[in-house]
Amino acid sequence: MASVDYLFNDPHHLHVTHTFGRKSEPDQRSGEELSTVDKNITEIIVVRRGQTVWNAAKRIHGHLDIGLNDAGKQQAVAVAKRLAKEFEISAVYSSDLKRALETAETIANSCGAVEVIQDPNLRERHFGELQGVLYSEAPAIKRKAYEGGGESLNQLYKRCTTSVQTIATKHRGERVVVVTHSGVIRALHWRVSNGKSDRAEKIVNVSVNVLHLSDSDEWVIKSWGDVSHLNGAKFL
Repeated sequence: MASVDYLFNDPHHLHVTHTFGRKSEPDQRSGEELSTVDKNITEIIVVRRGQTVWNAAKRIHGHLDIGLNDAGKQQAVAVAKRLAKEFEISAVYSSDLKRALETAETIANSCGAVEVIQDPNLRERHFGELQGVLYSEAPAIKRKAYEGGGESLNQLYKRCTTSVQTIATKHRGERVVVVTHSGVIRALHWRVSNGKSDRAEKIVNVSVNVLHLSDSDEWVIKSWGDVSHLNGAKFL
């Protein structure tokens, strides 16, 4: 596969408001289909973590460990209620950064106290010296993330797609939740689309993205960017 680094001419394109693919229609599967998973696939429900004060301030997180703000906690409750009602979850995996872990723990509690398995490979991209900087100030630094001690997009892609593939292999025939970050979700969409997608849509906090991974190493999007659980909510 070609390099993914050309997708972002960072630091100028470090925005969290784009994803590779177009938003899918809401999942139209029946109740029976939602409660069962084919034994040859793993259904992975990828959830972006809730909001933080740095989101509101338009500040770059990276690996800096910022917890959820009040709105983010409410978002976590909303997506947790939705998942508990619609899906039978076998496991919950999460980035070990607070903002993701808090979201994952809320989901796990709503889904019957499923254990949250922390995986550092699900962390956001490391932005090096750009971490903590306002997006508006990043262009003035004139340094790419990996030149300032951070990661390239290829490094992010390799670690997070490998992690999700490992999870899928371990949980074949099951449904699991993965709580992670916008950069990771972009990389996963890049993997699914084989690099043939655009960046037209936002990756909203606590959006739900459903992937099917098969024994044949095929990745398929079942639904993408679903935030129906936030409809009418002030904290969207």
